Amino acid sequence: MKLISSKFIHSIAPQLDLLNTIGGGVAQPQLRIDRHPKGVIVRVAMPTVSANSFRVVLNQQKLTVFSDYRHEPDDQLAAPLFVQTLDLPTNLDVARIDAIHEGQELRVRIPFLNPNDHQREIDIKRNE
Repeated sequence: MKLISSKFIHSIAPQLDLLNTIGGGVAQPQLRIDRHPKGVIVRVAMPTVSANSFRVVLNQQKLTVFSDYRHEPDDQLAAPLFVQTLDLPTNLDVARIDAIHEGQELRVRIPFLNPNDHQREIDIKRNE
């Protein structure tokens, strides 16, 4: 005999996380930055947070990853669950950043700049 259905547990888990956050607790995201030969991957895992709750904002060389909770998608009132701002080094190609949410993890991929793209010979003009 099941007293509580799994559907009920899945529907109430975000509210419990929100109440914990509002009550002084914090959501426990796991942030990890992996370096690869082609670039870096910023990984954020928050098991009880849906993909629609994440936002990624780039402002010059600052990348902000955050998540908020809204009871309904159209609600104006939102409770912040997680905010992390990273200062990006200049050797990353911020024009080619992309993000994907798979399973329980958000991945923000940032490739390195190709040094050949920024090196060029400058023609010298001659006034004779």
